[in-house]
Amino acid sequence: MSSFQLMQRRSSLLDGSFHASEWGAAVLLPLFLLLLGGCDTQGAMQAQRGDAPTSGKASTSTVSSSEWEAVETPTEKTLHDVVQAGSETYAVGGGGLLLKRTSEGWTKVFDGGPTGNGNDLYGADVTDDGTRIWLVGASGAIGEYNVETGTLNDRSAPMDVTNNFNDVSATGDGGEANVYIAGDSGKMYYSFENGTEGTWEYVTPGSGSNVNAVDFFDGRDGHIVDGNKTTFETDDGETWSKIGIADANVNFYGVDADGPADVWVSGGGGTVFHWNGSEWISEDTGDASLRDIDVATDDSAGLTVGSGGKVYALSGGTWTRQATPTGENLRAVVRGATDVAVGASGTVLER
Repeated sequence: MSSFQLMQRRSSLLDGSFHASEWGAAVLLPLFLLLLGGCDTQGAMQAQRGDAPTSGKASTSTVSSSEWEAVETPTEKTLHDVVQAGSETYAVGGGGLLLKRTSEGWTKVFDGGPTGNGNDLYGADVTDDGTRIWLVGASGAIGEYNVETGTLNDRSAPMDVTNNFNDVSATGDGGEANVYIAGDSGKMYYSFENGTEGTWEYVTPGSGSNVNAVDFFDGRDGHIVDGNKTTFETDDGETWSKIGIADANVNFYGVDADGPADVWVSGGGGTVFHWNGSEWISEDTGDASLRDIDVATDDSAGLTVGSGGKVYALSGGTWTRQATPTGENLRAVVRGATDVAVGASGTVLER
């Protein structure tokens, strides 16, 4: 259309003589062409606002087919964490419950927790040799379970502390472990002598907000995330330094530390963060609150889980949503020969 014709039609619009057919030709056709290129336009706008990831491949919300299956469990209580001890998988949950995956399905190892009072268990971790599972939970509950003998040692209420413990990380071999516990009062409790009485100390790394998750990749090297949108690191197990995350604007729930320059954090709003030693890279997977994350040490694969039965898998630098048979909130995930995710109402997913 020539500039002269456009001027004529603009004039006819102003004097009221512009016909509907002319409106369609002059306005709807360009609008249609604009919509065809809308995706590219929107992407450019997001990049200008800084919403897109700073680097790396963008995540995708496409739901891919997967082999996740829901399996029966002997409980309807929430399962808060899942770990692998050697070739065996265990889950902890409400009422002080410990479940074990066997060839005949999931069975109950015990309930009631280390004190027998039925305090909920929120976190678990395994020693380097796979022989002990450390368990923590409500009202100061701490337990050390020997998977070889089936014995449970009660380490609860260190220094008479009965606050809730949210997560635990253990390094070293069974019976000689360093144990690090994330407290609901913003404190990190630690023992370098296998949690025996009189060996516990504590430190408050941040502002006092609850510490939600902890993960150590070496004897005294690890990371934590707290309720104040902060990530901390330590190289001695005692003193902590803040390393981010600026302008995160979401809560942090899970952390997977594989080295000082390889840290993954899962959080609210479907956000995953990765620290590569020089910068934090964020990726938006959707709108789920991602409660846990487990990534391979070479970053080649990973899983993160959250609300509404959402599971996302990392492959080729891209997070992709996996189809699942549940809408229950998922609380934890562990990768292995069989990947396992656990959550509300005794939910267990396997693939």
